[in-house]
Amino acid sequence: MVKYPWGGPFKNLSSQFFIYNEALCGSSRFSVPPGHTSSKHRSNRKKLLVLSLLLVIAIVFVPMTFMLLWIRYIRGKRAPPQAESLSTVTRERISYNELLQATDGLSESNLIGSGSFGAVYKGVFRSGTAIAVKVFNLQLDVAFKSFDTECEVLCSLRHRNLVKIITSCSNPDFKALVLEYIPNGSLEKYLYSHNYFLDTKQRLSIMIDVACALEYLHHGCLLPVIPCDVKPSNFFLDEDMVAHLSDFGISKLLGEDQDDLYTRTLATLGYIAPEYGLDGIVSTKCDIYSYGIMLLETLTRR
Repeated sequence: MVKYPWGGPFKNLSSQFFIYNEALCGSSRFSVPPGHTSSKHRSNRKKLLVLSLLLVIAIVFVPMTFMLLWIRYIRGKRAPPQAESLSTVTRERISYNELLQATDGLSESNLIGSGSFGAVYKGVFRSGTAIAVKVFNLQLDVAFKSFDTECEVLCSLRHRNLVKIITSCSNPDFKALVLEYIPNGSLEKYLYSHNYFLDTKQRLSIMIDVACALEYLHHGCLLPVIPCDVKPSNFFLDEDMVAHLSDFGISKLLGEDQDDLYTRTLATLGYIAPEYGLDGIVSTKCDIYSYGIMLLETLTRR
C-alpha cells in the first residue's frame, strides 16, 4: 500500500481511499471525474446569469420604452387649441386697426403692465385667440432700439420657457409686438400679492423653468443671448404654472469667441452683477448672478 505524504488527516490514507469517490475530481487513475467539470458548472452558471439579466431587462425596459413612446404620441395629438390658433395668426399680417380692435383701442381696462419702454395690453381677436400687445413708447429714443432688439432676438428663439412672438406691427408712429398671452400673470404678482400663493414645490419648479430658459439662451442658440434683466416681473406663468421669460428689450447677443461686451444700458438695480453695475460689462455670468438673487427672492419672498 502506497502512502502519500499529504500531511494532516490524509497522511495515513492510501490511493484506494479515493477510488470511485464521485464527489471528487482529478486524475483518471483514481476513477473520479476530470477536474474541468467545475469549470463547466461555472460556465453554465454564467450563461444562466446572463440569460436572467437579459430577461429582467426585457421585462422592465421594453414596457417602459413602449409607455414613453405612447405618452409622446398622446401629447402630440393633444396639442393645445390655442397653439393652432397662434400658428394661424402667425401666417397672417396684422394691421394697426386690427390691434386697436383687439385691445379696444388700447383701453386702460386691458392694460396688463408697463415698463421702461412701453406698456402691455391684453387683446382678443375675432377668432377668440387671446394675445398680449407690447406697445413701445416712441417718445423715448431708446424705444426704437429696444423694438429692433426684441424683434431680432425673439424671431430666432423657440423654447417652452420663452414667451412666443406671433408678429409685429410697425409704422413711423407706432411700433408693437404681438405675443402669446400668458394668463396667470407674472411671478412677482404671485410672490407679493395676498390673493395668490405658491408652495415650495411650485417655487422650485418655477426656478427650474427659469434655469432651463437661461441654459437655452446661453448654450442652445447659434449665438449666446444675454437677457440682462432676469427678475420675477419678467417671468410669466401659464395655466400649468410653467414660467416663460419675456422682455428682451435690453438683451445682448454675444459674437463668436466673445465672452463679454460693454453696454451703457443698466438693468434693474438689486439684480445686476457688480461688474455690470460698475463698469457696464455684461456676460452670461451676469445672468447667473441675477438668477441667484431671484432664487433667494422666490424662496424667501424678500
